[in-house]
Amino acid sequence: MHHPPTSSSALSSGVDGCGSALTSLTLLEGAKVQDEHAWQRLVSLYSPLLRHWCRQWGVAGTDADDVLQEVFQAVSHGLKEFRRDREGDSFRGWLRGIARNKTLLYFRRRGSRGMGGTDFYRQSLLVPDPACDRGPDEEEGQLIGVLYRDALRIVRNEFEDRTWQAFWRATVEGHPSVAIADDLGISPAAVRQAKSRVLRRLKNLLGESPPPNPA
Repeated sequence: MHHPPTSSSALSSGVDGCGSALTSLTLLEGAKVQDEHAWQRLVSLYSPLLRHWCRQWGVAGTDADDVLQEVFQAVSHGLKEFRRDREGDSFRGWLRGIARNKTLLYFRRRGSRGMGGTDFYRQSLLVPDPACDRGPDEEEGQLIGVLYRDALRIVRNEFEDRTWQAFWRATVEGHPSVAIADDLGISPAAVRQAKSRVLRRLKNLLGESPPPNPA
């Protein structure tokens, strides 16, 4: 429902049912070239956050479905222009900005169909200006956690088991590099390298720097 017109893709199926769009390319790069699997994965990953934002801003049910449809259409048309030029730029932040604009447009259209000026003003106040945004609430934080756990499942099969174990124990479980190195039979530097490789892959996949503990 939310995907753009498909085009013939040079990307073939990959391991773990995830498709090579998620291994040879980042998720966003795959979506940019309209690889259908990458696009479906992007929609699956980000729809829960979009619905949460819509609900926060006073849009739910079939109206939220319509807003999501417009957001993903805008992403389809504008993704090639997405850049991370400044520190802190992220795809999620860019997506939230599109969602905000589409939600305000939704309220304007309702106003043109008879919503009173006061009602429109009150509804528009629910949609925060990004410059004044206080950051994610508890539910959004949980959804972001789910987003990263899903991303971890996507990239898991791209790494050999020892690399993944080193990353997981260092980043998620918080064990010291020396202890991990002794247990896995590698050097502490190799543990740090494994951690860096997986975190860099997550950053490339999702278009933003992962938190210290992405799981």
